[in-house]
Amino acid sequence: MANSFLSCFAFVPASDIWSIVFLTALHFVHPHLYNLQSEQEFSLLAPYFCLCFCVGLESDDSCEVSFKDACVYESKQTVNRKVPSANGVWVRRTTLPAPMFSRNDFSIWGFLKKCIGMELSKITMPIVFNEPLSFLQRITEYMEHTYLIHKACTRSDSIERMQLVAAFAISAVASQWDRTGKPFNPLLGETFELTRDEEGYRMISEQVSHHPPISAFYSESLNQDFSFHGSIYPKLKFWGKSVEAEPKGTMTLELSKHREAYTWTNPMCCVHNVILGKLWIEQYGTVEIVNHSTGDKCVLNFKPCGMFGKELHRVEGHIQDKSKKKHRVIYGKWTECVYSIEPKVYEANKKAEKKSGGDSKKHKQEQSTGGDDADEMPDVQETVTMIPGSTLLWRVAPRPPNSTQMYNFTNFAMTLNELEPGMIGVIAPTDCRLRPDIRAMENGDIDTASREKERLEEKQRAARRERAKDEEEWSTRWFQQGNNPYTGAADWIYKGGYFDMRYPHLPDIY
Repeated sequence: MANSFLSCFAFVPASDIWSIVFLTALHFVHPHLYNLQSEQEFSLLAPYFCLCFCVGLESDDSCEVSFKDACVYESKQTVNRKVPSANGVWVRRTTLPAPMFSRNDFSIWGFLKKCIGMELSKITMPIVFNEPLSFLQRITEYMEHTYLIHKACTRSDSIERMQLVAAFAISAVASQWDRTGKPFNPLLGETFELTRDEEGYRMISEQVSHHPPISAFYSESLNQDFSFHGSIYPKLKFWGKSVEAEPKGTMTLELSKHREAYTWTNPMCCVHNVILGKLWIEQYGTVEIVNHSTGDKCVLNFKPCGMFGKELHRVEGHIQDKSKKKHRVIYGKWTECVYSIEPKVYEANKKAEKKSGGDSKKHKQEQSTGGDDADEMPDVQETVTMIPGSTLLWRVAPRPPNSTQMYNFTNFAMTLNELEPGMIGVIAPTDCRLRPDIRAMENGDIDTASREKERLEEKQRAARRERAKDEEEWSTRWFQQGNNPYTGAADWIYKGGYFDMRYPHLPDIY
């Protein structure tokens, strides 16, 4: 049950998600434990309840974890855990040091029942449901398809650029599919940097707030072609059988060559059957990508699955200019691919489909066996049918053959926690590659990972108590609160300076 629940919230801090699951389960196991009167009350209390997953049992155990002792899970000979190519150039790893732990032998319900009556601040979700990445690293997966931005920079036509920006926004959620592991909650002040010389960008993210959990990020092209930045924080609602999450925060993409700025927000996520039945997820809602320089707009509809599942994972929309004239239609699936086509051709194809189609009538004869107890997950049609005359904008890359044994990671995700030669002593001491709990889990040592996670959380609580005692406010290092220059909405703005590689007065969080 817990496994499938996690994949839909790649851009929602994990502490809030697990708060919802945990408290929902406790409410049904022991209905008098929490007397929540309404969905609104639950939503208001959710940020407070996330404490139960941000803290752990008191522990002074400190286990030293080596960052050089990982055995790569393959038969190829390696040097410093990397596979060198024939010409001596280092290549990034394609697997993790150890396969994931089996979750089949662990009963989430058994664990929840044992927690009844315990103090919430002493409850920690078992680490077996994590994946060996921080939430900051999960955010970085937005950059997996940066080639779409580079391609947009080369286009002289603003509508063509908008097509590629739309494809980039859709592709950003593709890595969530089948990702059942919960990323580690970032510690306050934790950072993650990623530089990809061959892909022409670098990125820095920072956990700027713990309650509520807010993560801010900034990325830029190495040749100053673009910058991409934003902040992520959730708004949650509980609806009895499902949990809905709105990943609040504005995404901003600036193309310097064209003096353009695009903004958008991410779609809604919903997980069904939180209490009973098979868990399944969908993303839905309208995403508007606005070009603040030209007035062009792309309106994308992430479709809800509907009664018979025909629309599950589907995305459809159009691009219009400032006079609202439609220029292109976008269609596809966020789990598979995205196409662009002329509006007239698309509409003609739709009319032809309606005349010849009869499958929906057949589906309507089938009755759900879930009754009122569960929302039955519809069958998924995995293939997008290309309409003649369409242009392919983006297609998801195949996952590595060992992905199912490696937390369903993509090739890109496999590389995020890798410590490359020469990194130690160069990256900031707050970088999550240096987190001993994540490193231990990646290396297959779940006991050490669990002890280290509890130690780090207790260290964070002690630091918070010390600041409260001294009446000292937490100060962010690389981002500051402000307003988005294009929308006016509240945002976290990159202050600059990180890539100067000088890290004075950084907190000792590990």
